[in-house]
Amino acid sequence: MSGGFAAQDVPERHWRHRGGARLLLLLLDGVAWAIGLFTAVLARYDVAPNRDQLAGALLATVLALILQAVIGQAWHLYQGRYRFAGFEETRAVASTTAATTVVLTVIVMLLSTQPTPVGVPAIGGAVAVTLMLGVRYARRLQLSRRMRPDLDSAAPAILFGAGSAAATLVDSMLHDPNGRYLPVGLIDDDPRKRHLRLWGVPVLGTREAISDALARTTAKLVIFAVANADAALVRDIRDRAAAAGAEFKIVPSMSELINHSVEVRDIREVQVTDLLGRHQIDTDLSQIGSYLTGKRVLVTGAGGSIGSELCRQIHHFAPAELMMLDRDETSLQAVQLSIDPLARLDDPAVILADLRDAARMREIFRTRRPHVVFHAGALKHLALLQRYPAEAVKTNVVGTLNVLDAAESVERFVNISTDKAADPASVLGYCKRITERLTAWTARRRTGTFLSVRFGNVLGSRGSVFTTFSTQIAQGGPVTVTHPDVTRYFMTIQEAVLLVIQAAAIGEDGEALVLEMGAPVRIAEVANQMVALSGKDIPIEYTGLRPGEKLAEVLFGSDEVDRRPLHPLISHCEVPPLDPASIGNLTGGPDTAVLIARLAEACYSPTSSPSPALRKETHLTA
Repeated sequence: MSGGFAAQDVPERHWRHRGGARLLLLLLDGVAWAIGLFTAVLARYDVAPNRDQLAGALLATVLALILQAVIGQAWHLYQGRYRFAGFEETRAVASTTAATTVVLTVIVMLLSTQPTPVGVPAIGGAVAVTLMLGVRYARRLQLSRRMRPDLDSAAPAILFGAGSAAATLVDSMLHDPNGRYLPVGLIDDDPRKRHLRLWGVPVLGTREAISDALARTTAKLVIFAVANADAALVRDIRDRAAAAGAEFKIVPSMSELINHSVEVRDIREVQVTDLLGRHQIDTDLSQIGSYLTGKRVLVTGAGGSIGSELCRQIHHFAPAELMMLDRDETSLQAVQLSIDPLARLDDPAVILADLRDAARMREIFRTRRPHVVFHAGALKHLALLQRYPAEAVKTNVVGTLNVLDAAESVERFVNISTDKAADPASVLGYCKRITERLTAWTARRRTGTFLSVRFGNVLGSRGSVFTTFSTQIAQGGPVTVTHPDVTRYFMTIQEAVLLVIQAAAIGEDGEALVLEMGAPVRIAEVANQMVALSGKDIPIEYTGLRPGEKLAEVLFGSDEVDRRPLHPLISHCEVPPLDPASIGNLTGGPDTAVLIARLAEACYSPTSSPSPALRKETHLTA
């Protein structure tokens, strides 16, 4: 019996509120008392009580009914306050009956001529409460069967997973007469759950039993009901379902469900992000909320893939003000509407500005006074930036320096970096490594905490291989891959951003925090999975690595150590600071080859340490 039986409300209202229903329930409880007390008397007198003893039992029954009605009225037991046959009503019935038993026993003891033995009320009360709960449970089962979806309209399904997500889904499915799915079995690898039943639905075995379970139940659908699972497990269960000839659906990952528990409507078709970019996330939401709730938070690059997801997730932690900054007005409107469909572009939360404008950055920080800054604004397309390094410098380096310069009094500054900053070999990697070092330099001169967070490719972000391959597949191909052995680290946008927020909560001054990305994935495998999901026969062509591209990315530089003192998925790396004065030669319009060489030199230039007299509180000079 559970309080989660929401779908029964309509028939339950008929049961509760039609004429005389409450009185009927009280009378049934009275009958339970009568059966209980007479049973106790029969047992007390070896099933041969005399007339006076039966009369005493009758008097005790009348007293018990009156007490049950009075105490039950005081505790709203018969006023529809509790969900029928739920935990709360069970507790109320037990408490009312216990109180009635105590009072009835006291009355019997105080009477000069005891109508019945003192022990009879206790025995009668135990029998009565069992009958009361039995009646309610029987009615609950009747209502439950009435709400069960019909096999003619609902597809029988096997759920993989017997944890909290599966329990919620099974409960919802069984109590929705118009539901699309009817759970007929569960699969779980935990041997402790071998004989478990969720709402009467049995665990039929481990993943090895999927094919047999489908055959036994005649189900043609497997629903992956583990919200916190990695991509390898999703792929394995998907492959087993396909081998058994069953359809496969999935619930979203935990990072996608950050603001609500899993629901039947969340069940969807499997996506390439589930097969390649899904990771187990262990996040301390209370720790996250402690530094975002009630704070003024600024996100630069808010219209981008990472920036917009940052805004959506930060919004859930109730900041005092969420400021979204971008130079693209269309993207700004899109992220604003994704958070509040009624919002307007004249909302002060939307800030149209360019990172390259130093004066504008200083004005925004002076007037809006953010406490926490997530700097996600950047140019990110490797091949394009390799051709136009000067543009990369203006936005990624100078733009970041402008924001750092303006952030004089922030409590926490988070620079969004990339795995390409580890042993960089491209313009994008050089620029991002420089921004990590500039952030570390600023950290030594400001009272707030300044740090960088580094992660790899994000599945689903604009311009990623995911969107490129999707477009190529939609156009009939071919799908182009640079090299058959090229590998990259992948995460979904939601998972990457969730860990960014977590990392920002635990990071220390000047560090680069590196998110765990799992095992690197072959880009060719991404292409193959996406082509397979499309159901089309599309060829894959290999075009060769482009300038600045590596065959395999790394998350740590050759001089960095993977150290995880606080969180199993977040590494802490020391970053050598870089004095902004040493990168003045990056501007001024040198040719492409010279500029790229200077960027590389700036990445690996010696550490620029402040003099001993220079304290952290000293402001960064322009």
